[in-house]
Amino acid sequence: MASTAVDCTEPMPKPSSKQRKLVEAQTLAAQSNGLPGRRTLLNLVEMAYDRIEERIVNCELRPGRFLTMQDLQDLIALGRTPVHQAINRLAADTLVIVRPRHGLQIAPIDLARERVLLRLRKDMERFVIRLATERSGPSERNQMLHLRRTLREQRDQMTVPQFNAIDRRVDRLMMAAAREPFVEHSLRPLHTIFRRIGWIYHTQVERVPNLQRTIDCHVLVLEAVANRHVNKAIAASDELVDFVDTMFDALEQEVDPGLLDCSVGFLN
Repeated sequence: MASTAVDCTEPMPKPSSKQRKLVEAQTLAAQSNGLPGRRTLLNLVEMAYDRIEERIVNCELRPGRFLTMQDLQDLIALGRTPVHQAINRLAADTLVIVRPRHGLQIAPIDLARERVLLRLRKDMERFVIRLATERSGPSERNQMLHLRRTLREQRDQMTVPQFNAIDRRVDRLMMAAAREPFVEHSLRPLHTIFRRIGWIYHTQVERVPNLQRTIDCHVLVLEAVANRHVNKAIAASDELVDFVDTMFDALEQEVDPGLLDCSVGFLN
């Protein structure tokens, strides 16, 4: 059988006029918030990171895809400096590969590697969940209960993008409540890696995306942490990570290799 390669170098789709106006308005708001220049730049870098990260998670930037810095600037409507600094962070997070003289590549999905990293995530989540349970303040616990209520109310009709938006808020809230910024540098990219795994699983493996199990796991985590039940919170966190682990068998058996790395050949 002939082997073909997925074209990973086609031009990036340009954002629509409506999308461009929206991101320009958001950028202007960040630039005109009255903060000193360095603070403004840091906000723009964070904005660039978030926009690129979101497109990595939902595979709009496909695993293995080659592109240029200018492609990303056009896609997210931000300037070279914040995009360049965001790429440096994403490269350190192993989400983007910088290839000298060849541009950038979105990190392909290596299922064997990421399954090993899931064990690291499990241990780190336990550490963060314990600290969040012990250290969270009233405001943070109130936010957890609000997110729990949102997940419960929307459980049966929530889409994958809607869930990912809430999942990201939950992750950041737990890290903030843990009050240990050191772990964020390691745990945040792990969250992105497995959010992308979840995206592919729910949109490519399941014929009808069913988020109920992962939503139920998140509800248990939020409820236990908010009520300061350490052992229940850790058990719920373990259950969530164990569920992610079950996704890998399905991905290995059912997903087209080109979806995991569009830069390599695959059999017709």
